[in-house]
Amino acid sequence: MDASEKEPHFSERGEAIASMASIARTLSPSDITSHDATPSHANGNTLSGNQSHVNGIATGPRTRNISSKYRHVAAAHSRARTSCLSHDAEGIPSFLGFRNLMVIVLIVMNLRLVIENFIKDLQYGVLICIRCHDYRRQDLLLGFVLYLLVPCHLFVAYIIELAAAYQAKGALGRAKRHLENPPDSAQAAKSFRTTWLTIAWAHGINATLSLLVTSLTVYNLIHHPLIGTISEVHAIIVWLKICSYAFTNRDLRHALLKPGNASSIPELYSACPYPRNITLSNLSYFWWAPTLIYQPVYPRTSTIRWPFIAKRLAELSSLSMFIWLASAQYAAPLLHNSLTKIASRDLPSILERLMKLSTISLIIWLAGFFAVFQSALNALAEIMRFGDREFYTDWWNSPSVGTYWRTWNKPIYHFMKRHIYAPLVGRGWSPSAASAWVFVFSGVLHELLVGVPTHNILGMSNSPGLLRRFLQPEAKG
Repeated sequence: MDASEKEPHFSERGEAIASMASIARTLSPSDITSHDATPSHANGNTLSGNQSHVNGIATGPRTRNISSKYRHVAAAHSRARTSCLSHDAEGIPSFLGFRNLMVIVLIVMNLRLVIENFIKDLQYGVLICIRCHDYRRQDLLLGFVLYLLVPCHLFVAYIIELAAAYQAKGALGRAKRHLENPPDSAQAAKSFRTTWLTIAWAHGINATLSLLVTSLTVYNLIHHPLIGTISEVHAIIVWLKICSYAFTNRDLRHALLKPGNASSIPELYSACPYPRNITLSNLSYFWWAPTLIYQPVYPRTSTIRWPFIAKRLAELSSLSMFIWLASAQYAAPLLHNSLTKIASRDLPSILERLMKLSTISLIIWLAGFFAVFQSALNALAEIMRFGDREFYTDWWNSPSVGTYWRTWNKPIYHFMKRHIYAPLVGRGWSPSAASAWVFVFSGVLHELLVGVPTHNILGMSNSPGLLRRFLQPEAKG
């Protein structure tokens, strides 16, 4: 076979290879780069310039070469890895999408039921009515009087501390004058204890009256639950503030008279040492500050951001309206219908109603939590230029019930830890016993907060009778 017969064979082979290269460049252009400065063919012939050769035969201009011949062998599994939701995952994934999805599902599910209540005009109708509420003039008047009267106990606490500071300065001056001729130590110690007991009793009576008068008035004379709840909450807050004011100034007064213990006083307080903190302006700031812990000095911000306050107040108004609508249009009819299911003693129906009530209760609780701890307290903190705004932490990630109670309400937690738990442990109590006492104290406050406005503070005493009534068979005929 001569050379003229072999040329078509090589030409057809070169055209096929060039066509395959063109297809590869079309499918994966990013992988087609110059492999070497002077690429060579598989048969050892060097490709120079813009010419591409196949078995020594030029096939036309060529600008790119294929970087890798095998594109289906990349190692997708190159190392050991765990699923992102596994316990031993390298990092904690973000659940922002799940949170948004849950919020959307909750809103849609409950909005459907609210709309259903609106549609059933013959059964429910529009249940939102301002005039339907029993706002008695007596309730409004007593609530207003209590709102003005309760803070007066803070002023009484200021008068007591002013007298105590005057006595402490006098005792300090007498101690300096009698360095050379000290008085009878027994007589001085007795006078010192008498003075401290008098101050303690004065603060105790004042704080007790502030809470007792309000609780008795709300329980016996105020019948509207909202007005009663606002009055009782205000009284409890002021009562806690009075206690913190008295306890803190007692320790500061003791550090003044016993300079050896002054090292335990925080450095922050040096800007306003005792007794310079016993002023009306200092007490007034503590009265309005979003905290239950008294300090002579607080971290402060430099300016007031009024747009920030407007946003928080808008959130507070919107959430309050939502809670009102959800309670009146959805929760109230559901609760009313649940009473018949409970009376029928149908366990599946009771469980179904309890789950429905738990859903709307959770939504209302979450809305109330955000309205109080995020919107209201932040707005008040901005107005007062209060710097420490950690009113809560991520309680939704709590691994235990104890962590939840320590993180969802930081103002109460700080008060319990500083004024109840730490002093009890310092007196020799075990941490578990101190925690139990804190739990009991918190339960008493919650009973006052819920039982007094609803006039059911002794309701638990009737629980055996209610249980017997629930269990006894119905009368026939």
